[in-house]
Amino acid sequence: MSINVSSYWKDYELIDAGNYEKLERFGKYIIRRPEPQAIWDRYLSEQEWENLTNAWFRKKGISIQSEDNERGEWIRKKEMPEQWQVSYQSNHFSSVFRLGLTSFKHLGLFPEQADNWEYIYKATKKRNNEPKVLNLFAYTGGASLAARAAGAQVTHVDSVKQVVNWSRENMELSGMDNIRWIVEDAVKYVNREIKRGKIYDGILLDPPAYGRGPDGEKWILEKELNGLLKQLNLILSDTGFLILNLYSMGFSSLIGENLIESSFNVKDFETGECFMTGAGGRKLPLGLFIRFDKMKT
Repeated sequence: MSINVSSYWKDYELIDAGNYEKLERFGKYIIRRPEPQAIWDRYLSEQEWENLTNAWFRKKGISIQSEDNERGEWIRKKEMPEQWQVSYQSNHFSSVFRLGLTSFKHLGLFPEQADNWEYIYKATKKRNNEPKVLNLFAYTGGASLAARAAGAQVTHVDSVKQVVNWSRENMELSGMDNIRWIVEDAVKYVNREIKRGKIYDGILLDPPAYGRGPDGEKWILEKELNGLLKQLNLILSDTGFLILNLYSMGFSSLIGENLIESSFNVKDFETGECFMTGAGGRKLPLGLFIRFDKMKT
């Protein structure tokens, strides 16, 4: 299935996409940055893009496939701050995010994840006694906040200390507390949890195509993901839920389905693609998800 996430937001809007870029509104500021999947022509003119843009990300021109491929610099108009805040509000919960212009084109938020946040909230809420939820490759914590808002005991794992600190800031801005923060390589952490005999009611993972652990551990999605999923099966409850996000352009939904079915021996799962609608009604795909919940409703 395909899910249009545009309607979830008031503080975010995809204005246009094309020619390998996207034009987005985060709060009151409009950002122009690379988007490798937007291979079609823009709907709006170059002059319209220039007039609207508050900050533009310019890549350094690295063409090799590596974790440094997205590095670059921001060109800001004078009214554009380096940091600002946006909020997410649904019928179930609300959260606040501090955004910032990073050297990897990211801002600290993936708005397309809103549908998964709602799934996480509902899956957590229907469980009693503070279910335990593990968020791996957790970035700035949108999924952690959704689970915590529903009453989960959340363990948030990311390999970058600065990003974990950023997540803590988002938690405090959102009026929440008591999330457990772990700066660690995801694979190492899961292996230790297996040895400890830990079991989780929910597991969330949003792995990058490439990454580095705090001690230089190298993560390459196509080499590591299958093994990690098999390990996660050992710490997921028999009635647990799981969400896997895949952003790599080389991965199809069928690959995700095969990974989930072989690792967790489940047949009943959802798979789909999130997208945003921009100018002219054009749809920008923004990643695949595969998710399941073993607890019967």
